[in-house]
Amino acid sequence: MPNKSKAKTVKRRSIDDQQLPPKQSKVNHMDTQSPLCFNSPVHLFESLIQPMGTEQFFSEYWEKKPLHLQRSDPDTASYYQSLFQLSDLPSLCSEDLEYYRDVNVVRCVNGKKKVFNKPGRVKSSVINKSFVQNKATIQFHQPQRFKDELWRIQEKLECFFGGLVGSNVYITPQESQGLPAHYDDIEVFVLQLEGQKHWRLYTPTVPLAAEYSVESEERIGSPTHDIMLKAGDLLYFPRGTIHQASTPAGVDHSTHVTLSTYQRMSWGDLLLDIFPSLLCNRSKTDVSLREGMPRGLLLGNSENLDNGRTLAAGLRSLADELENGMQEVRSTHMKRDFITNRLPPYSQQELLEPSGKIPALEDMVCLRFKDHMVMTVEPSQETTDEATEMVVFVLHSLKNQRESHMMGGSCDEEEQDISRGLQFPLSHLQALRQLQQAQQLAVAELQLPTQEAKLSLVLALWSESLLVVL
Repeated sequence: MPNKSKAKTVKRRSIDDQQLPPKQSKVNHMDTQSPLCFNSPVHLFESLIQPMGTEQFFSEYWEKKPLHLQRSDPDTASYYQSLFQLSDLPSLCSEDLEYYRDVNVVRCVNGKKKVFNKPGRVKSSVINKSFVQNKATIQFHQPQRFKDELWRIQEKLECFFGGLVGSNVYITPQESQGLPAHYDDIEVFVLQLEGQKHWRLYTPTVPLAAEYSVESEERIGSPTHDIMLKAGDLLYFPRGTIHQASTPAGVDHSTHVTLSTYQRMSWGDLLLDIFPSLLCNRSKTDVSLREGMPRGLLLGNSENLDNGRTLAAGLRSLADELENGMQEVRSTHMKRDFITNRLPPYSQQELLEPSGKIPALEDMVCLRFKDHMVMTVEPSQETTDEATEMVVFVLHSLKNQRESHMMGGSCDEEEQDISRGLQFPLSHLQALRQLQQAQQLAVAELQLPTQEAKLSLVLALWSESLLVVL
């Protein structure tokens, strides 16, 4: 536990003491001017980490070391506070929130996490009691489901990183700590929204960790960084960084939001995804990979060095082909997981219907929402007696539900994919890549053999709101 400060303790306001806004809808009207630039995903990230430059950030800090950006700009502090604040909780509790799923109420006691969650729905009066009397931290899961501006930020960041971006809000009363020292499997961006938070960071015991874990005080040693985060400040640290944070005395409460990304986005994760298809493709042309393995190997009766050499030779040959560009890297599961679970475009209601005129052969067209679509080459899902046919899937997130973002799957994956994408013959792959790489393209120039095939492709994309006529 952190040492208590001798600073004067101020009377802590309860949740109900805050000035309550009218009952919120899912669309918040922002009165505070944003210091962030939403013109593009790149511009959004640049403005998020300013005055640090993007190139410097990724060369010196990303996956390497923490970064604290101190800001004394009142406009930035005011905007950060508008993202989420203590006074938002009473109205949010009317959204049928549940403990564990939506909210955790916790406090670090003697280096252990103590949970104050109750059965049933979350009530403002109950969490207020835990906040005031038990000095518990309120952890709000995935607030972008309810707060429009966080949806707007995280949707752009998902386009920038090419991976899921989640968030959690932590509201901690003074002289209290919510969680014990631990490390995460995510890259963390902390935005301080209200008050101040005292952060202590420690050298990782597992650099770039692939899982969450609590660390004991005996193992973590002395802090490498001792930071007082103030409203408007940003703190970044890589996955695996051991950390703990507390609200100091003299501060009514602290509110911060953590933006998290790059969970299971390593080279190892990519290899796990692409290796089955690489090996399958190689086996079609290399008869040695189709030869039977030694009798009794699965029973442990054929363990010798020759088995290891044979497997190593096959892997070495596959690696050589991959390095020389003779094998194509085709991610499937990672792409599907990302596009199925990510946020839809910000304010996407008007996007669900096709836009503009129906494309014709003489038209110039372009793809819409390139950042919200992926292509995969996979076996056809149709069951036939013939050899497995490879097809192209165009998957998109335009119809994703913001309310379920980062909350786990709720329906059958295949059913989701059918409702969120299109299937084309493998012969359409080059034409789809033409559209993906071009700013604009004449329908007649698509690399398909017939006019009917060209029109069929663009009509299918137009019907899914993925293409527009210029």
